[in-house]
Amino acid sequence: DAESYKGAISVYAGASMSSYLLNNLYANPEVMASVGSLQISISNNEDALTTRIAYKLNLKGTCYSVQTFCSTSLVAVHVACQSLLNFESDMAVAGGVSIYVPQNTGYWYEVGNIVSPDGHCRPFDAKAQGTIFGNGLGAVVLKRLEDAVADGDHVEAVIIGSATNNDGSLKVSYAAPSVAGQADVVVEALANAGVEPETITYVETHGTGTALGDPAELTALTRAFRSGTQKKGFCAIGSVKSNIGHLDRASGVASLIKTVMALKHQTIPPSLHFETPNPEIDFENSPFYVNTKLSECKSDGNPRRAGVSSFGVGGTNAHVVVQEAPTLEPSGASRSYQLLVLSAKTGSALETSTRNLIAYFRDHPDPKLRDVAYTLQVGRKAFSNRRMIVCQDASDVVSTL
Repeated sequence: DAESYKGAISVYAGASMSSYLLNNLYANPEVMASVGSLQISISNNEDALTTRIAYKLNLKGTCYSVQTFCSTSLVAVHVACQSLLNFESDMAVAGGVSIYVPQNTGYWYEVGNIVSPDGHCRPFDAKAQGTIFGNGLGAVVLKRLEDAVADGDHVEAVIIGSATNNDGSLKVSYAAPSVAGQADVVVEALANAGVEPETITYVETHGTGTALGDPAELTALTRAFRSGTQKKGFCAIGSVKSNIGHLDRASGVASLIKTVMALKHQTIPPSLHFETPNPEIDFENSPFYVNTKLSECKSDGNPRRAGVSSFGVGGTNAHVVVQEAPTLEPSGASRSYQLLVLSAKTGSALETSTRNLIAYFRDHPDPKLRDVAYTLQVGRKAFSNRRMIVCQDASDVVSTL
């Protein structure tokens, strides 16, 4: 609750160009005239994304947009981490959004372009001929680990190191990848994390499934890992783009969320459409293999760790090292009866919240009632329409409500 939280809450994110503005507003002069061009421009500008969120939620930390094409949202995560480490922020929201209007459209395939000729993204496969684009958004909430533990927060995973850099001009073209740039950013992130490459069991790659991008990325990853180990075939790789397409500005945070879930559930999901390795990639002599089936994320005694890469057109690269969440002490004993409170801006919204709570307790018949009570009281903003009950267990909650 931003009204009661004592620290500074920041927002770092980026958005794709507003196709809604181009297709729906500029094409409707009547709407433009009724609303006004200035308001329409401000409301649909990528620069307004983070400050609009801050305005709506009354957030007073630093808020600014990050724009680095495909690596935008993972760069935003890195910036948020630096803000926390510098104590500029105490909590940070980071992410990205890319939604094109209208959504149900196809595309023209052009030889030499980055889009796939058959509508499938096949990262690291011999048949890989391009990527496909998707719509989506993602955001993560970040805090310093010690603060999250002290505050009793639920921790999904821990970012233990991150880095960004740029390729510069020593590459084929502005839009082309750079092996040196990508390798350097991975090495720097591992150094910042203070871990050896051999302790990384999974890497969520940028993985666009393009003829130029995939070999460059694996060459860079291999070069980075060879700075610390000569071991072969121990690290799984995958790409969420094979599942949901390339989400442009939101692609990095989508990759991060997938990786966090893999660590949480100790299971690596399969990367789709991989049959035969790309002949331009020397997997046999690399530390990597493509994970093609649901598999256990094993531990060698160290905490489970993974890397996440995101590379933007123009050369801004980002890599994040993620570690599984520590085992936290459960909340202590509490009174036998708990006070559950609900609030909403309207009566109908309060009824909806009540139904949602009933559904939750029906699906989770044995929750920690004290934790639910705490979150509802401390972790939610209070509105004028309110309801409260005194209860002892889940069945008590359902029957009373």
